[in-house]
Amino acid sequence: MSVQATIEEKLANDFKPLHLEVINESSNHNVPEGSESHFKVVVVSPAFAGKNLLARHRMINATLAEELKDVIHALAIHTYTEEEWQETSGGAPMSPPCLGGGK
Repeated sequence: MSVQATIEEKLANDFKPLHLEVINESSNHNVPEGSESHFKVVVVSPAFAGKNLLARHRMINATLAEELKDVIHALAIHTYTEEEWQETSGGAPMSPPCLGGGK
């Protein structure tokens, strides 16, 4: 499994995010082509409610502790509650509920 896929899986399992982005930014750095060492994560989760920025970052770091020890060289972390995400980023609008398959 790729490092990016591992990060996505762990964050999805631990935070049940409403929105998750894991972006491999390694190509922006002086590393060999195809590297997976520099990432940015955007996590929107109810788990961050009532937590300050430092506590949120510690939560992410704890989830990815193994990867941070050996594989990830740099990790940019952006954490939001749903309300913060809507205020700062506008968030992605929710799709309307499905009303069935046939017309």
